[in-house]
Amino acid sequence: MASATTSENVPVPGGKLEYAVLSAVWEAEVLTAREVHERVGVPLDLVYTTTSRVLDRLCAKGLLSRERHGKAFSYRATTPRPEIERARMSRTLGGLFTGGARPAMAALVEAIESIDAGLLDDLAQAVEAARQRPPR
Repeated sequence: MASATTSENVPVPGGKLEYAVLSAVWEAEVLTAREVHERVGVPLDLVYTTTSRVLDRLCAKGLLSRERHGKAFSYRATTPRPEIERARMSRTLGGLFTGGARPAMAALVEAIESIDAGLLDDLAQAVEAARQRPPR
């Protein structure tokens, strides 16, 4: 089912820590704050209150919902991962292409090639598939 939102108005996590917390919730579907802290905060040597503040920020952005269960809250992602990934990529590429599309595209292709040359074939297939789709 297609979403009525566009990448421009989808909130995105504000950094690596917010993204790590959101990823943990996506993977488990529902987590308590304590479980998020055990999965993300403890390995990063964070105090519990830092994890809790990140959960609060993600709720304020509308990326997580929170439900009280006794004294604890459980958290669930409100936006599917692919939608957030499209929004993140759209914003990143939008910033890169501001100075001119051709140099940015050349740099992107070089970067992809340096990561894994086989990804260039995947990119070519994705471009061809996009060309075959009707305009949005």
